[in-house]
Order: sequence, then C-alpha cells, then structure tokens
Amino acid sequence: MHTIVNPVLKGFNPDPSILRVGEDYYIATSTFEWFPGVAIHHSKDLVNWELLTYPLTRQSQLDMEGNINSGGVWAPCLSYSDGLFYLIYTDVKSRFATFKDTHNYLVTSPDIMGPWSEPIYLNSSGFDPSLFHDEDGRKWLVNMLWDYRKGKNSFAGIVLQEYSVVEEKLVGPIRNIFKGTELRVTEAPHLYKHNGYYYLMTAEGGTGYEHAVTMCRSKSLFGPYEVDPENPILTSVHDPSLRLQKAGHGSLVETQTGEWYLAHLCGRPVKEKFCTLGRETAIQRCYWDEEGWLRVEGGGPQVEVKAPNLEPHPFAPDPEKDDFNTQALSVHWNTLRVPHDESWLTLKERPGFLRLRGRESMNSTHKQSLVARRLQSFQAEIETSLEFNPDTFQQMAGLILYYDTEDYIYLRVSHDDDLGVNLGIIQSKAGVYDELLAQAIPLKSSVSYRLKAVVDGAFVSFFYGEADGEWQAAGELIDLTHLSDEGSTYIRFTGTYVGLCVQDLSGRMKEADFDYFIYKEK
Repeated sequence: MHTIVNPVLKGFNPDPSILRVGEDYYIATSTFEWFPGVAIHHSKDLVNWELLTYPLTRQSQLDMEGNINSGGVWAPCLSYSDGLFYLIYTDVKSRFATFKDTHNYLVTSPDIMGPWSEPIYLNSSGFDPSLFHDEDGRKWLVNMLWDYRKGKNSFAGIVLQEYSVVEEKLVGPIRNIFKGTELRVTEAPHLYKHNGYYYLMTAEGGTGYEHAVTMCRSKSLFGPYEVDPENPILTSVHDPSLRLQKAGHGSLVETQTGEWYLAHLCGRPVKEKFCTLGRETAIQRCYWDEEGWLRVEGGGPQVEVKAPNLEPHPFAPDPEKDDFNTQALSVHWNTLRVPHDESWLTLKERPGFLRLRGRESMNSTHKQSLVARRLQSFQAEIETSLEFNPDTFQQMAGLILYYDTEDYIYLRVSHDDDLGVNLGIIQSKAGVYDELLAQAIPLKSSVSYRLKAVVDGAFVSFFYGEADGEWQAAGELIDLTHLSDEGSTYIRFTGTYVGLCVQDLSGRMKEADFDYFIYKEK
C-alpha cells in the first residue's frame, strides 16, 4: 500500500485549490506578496509532488509594488473546462482597517505551463473567489462578501454571480447563497455537483488554530443550503496533540479510479504555537456516507493517509546546490512584489554568479533587491559565498531569514569607518530594529566571504568563513519564532524565506556577486 505523508507541500503553501485533468493533478496555493504569483505543484499519484510553475509572471498580470505585508495573492482557484485552464485570484491592496480592498481577476491558458492571458477584472466585493463550471455549460463565481459596517458580521456570506465567457465579465443578479454557521468567519467557498446536489464547501473559524472545513448542500444552485449535521467535516481545534494543526480551507478532487481526496491547509507548530514554516498543504482521504455527506477517513487530519490506487510516480529530488550556471533562476526562487529584471538581478553579466545590485532597505514595500526561497524543514543548512566590497555603512549584502518587512534576521557584510569591512547580525522583531553582536566582526579585505545559517527547530545559528578558511560562529543562538504568523500582534499569512539580498541606501546600486547557494534539509 502506498502512503501519502502529510504535509505534501511543506513550508509556506497555504489555501490549496486541487484539480485533476486526466491523469495529472495540480495544486495552486497562495503566494501573497511574493513574485511570481500563485505556486502550482504537480503530481501523478497524490504522493509525490513537484513545484511546476507560476502563472502570474508579468507585472501586467499582478502589480504588487507597494502592497502591504500579507497582501497580494490570496486563495487562488484553479479549474479546467473545454480545453482551458482557469485561474481566479485576489490581489489584496489593504486589509488592516475596517475596509478591505480586494480585487478579483481571471486568467486563462490552454496549457498549465502557459503563457497565461492578461487578467480579466471580475469584482472587489470580497476575497477567496472560486469559479464553478456547471453541467449545462454555465459558469458561476462565488466569493465571500466583506461588510465593513459597524455592528455587522464582517464575513457577510457567500455571494454568487454568473460569469459570461463571451462578454468576459460577471453578469446577472448577485445572490447571497449562504450566510455561514455559528463558527463564523465564513470564507474559501468551492462549489461541487455530486449525485444531484450542489455542495458548497467553505472554511470557517478563521485561519488560525480554530480553523475548520464546513459543508452544506442544496438541490438548487441558488439555495437554500442545508448544513451538514456533523459539521465541521475537518478541524484540529479539539485536539492540540495533533501534528497537523489549523486544518481548514479545503478543496476536493476525485481520482480517475473513483476515490475522493481533500486538500487542506494546515500548520505544524514548534515551541508551543509558532508555525515558523508557515501554513502548509495536506491531503486527506474521503468518502460519501449513506446520507450523501462527505466524510474524512479517520475523522481528524492524519499525517499518514492511504494513497489512491495509482502507479507511483516519484520525481527527481531538487539539487541542494545552485551554482547559478544557467540563464534563468530556478523555479524555487521568488522576489518581493515585483518581477526581477537585469537592472538589479542578473545571471548574465558574470557567468556562474548571481549579481544583485543594492536598492531599498529591508523595510521597503517597493524595490527590494532580495531573492529567496521557502524554508521547508525545521532542520536545514543554508550557505552562500559572496564577493562584495562596500565602502559605506549604507551598503550591505548577505544571507537573510525573512518573514516580512517587520520581521527578519540578517547576517550581513557592510562597512564601518573604524572597522572597515565587517560582519554583523541585524534583527527586526515586530518592526523593532536591533544589532545582535556587541561588536561587529572585522573581516579581511579578501572581498570573498562565506556565510551559513543552521536552522534547528525554533532557533538559528550563523557562521562565517573567509576564502577557504574554517567556519567560525557569528553570535549566539537566535530564537526565530517571530518569523511566523503567530509572531505578531496583527494577523498575517506567509512563512519564513531564506535567501540573498543587497541594499544600497546611498542610491548608488553597489553590486554583490553570489557564487552559489546551498539549501540542505537535515
């Protein structure tokens, strides 16, 4: 028997939308302020998954420059109809106050690898949009409705409106088809048709530790919808001992062999409650009971799940070392809010090196010269070698563990009038800046420096070396739990990234050349 081991998508991969087309399975997940937009993973057996592509690769499809932390792409929905892939997504511009500016778009492609179309604007009434293709050929958009008014339920229900393929816009009346249950925070709607019923799956309880998957059904698309008497159909809230917490935000798929599976969001805490890897994606096996309701085998979220009766299809493991010997970045690399271009990131000017030119600070929501990948294991080693010759304290380059503009830990090379070139550690915690070394470490003027981070659960240690010298410790053990959704007083939704960055606060765009990058899970 083959086994699905959860989470199947480790590290920051939340809000899954699962889809089968023939013998191929795809999961689309939220990317928030990271570019390109929407991560799509691929599988043949629901056990083995590879990061395949990102549909939103152009700023004309997704312009996030200046977007807030944990804004950008929320809860995409991937579907397929009549030879065409449909991708619905939200670009969130504001979310902190009473109002939320949440713009919903549609792109299409005949091939999952693209190119994907320019976006069609749909609406802005709420987030978590999803497209349902009915048996009669009509298409319907559902999304949660945001109500800003005092004394009202902010999560005001699930609204439905028809989408016209010919007119490329929403048409006809807007109907509120479901106001939610007593769990409240009703969001993440997905519609399914099964045995004569329309099933509406939603997430409720909020995306934290009270998260849940709920279900209701109706003989009519427009309702009224009957709530599952055993709701929620999946949650972790009643069992803090479960390894997979935060279970919610589900999406359903039927295999070609007639088996049913539910992809859902989850989180794995370390040090009590901190999910430093972000919210992840797991898969549970399901069945329909005699009353026609969906049930999850085992009840709660399971780490090990019986896989479908499909031929195993493993993928080659990703290489641990990136030598930057290609003309394009690996699919694992992301940038913040905007696509990279040759003006600040290049693999061509010095073959075999990644050259970054310094731009704005780590606090910027506009033009950061930062390229990073997800941290996907609680035990990992990250290493790089860079050539950098700063001549002012305003120029920095190095290795960073980054959550958002408020929270990061940065092993950086810079310059000081008294010390010359030196090594320091910057920590921003809830937006409060600190330098963790009592004294910056002077570096020889070799120009070439090796930097390493060792992640062990809730902590990280830094090391440095010059040329081929031995590794030396840089500072003490650092608690990294503030690099998590829970590490802030305000709600947020991403995860820890590890990567490379350069800043030049003088505006002269000083460059740093990175020879390689190693990401090794232990």
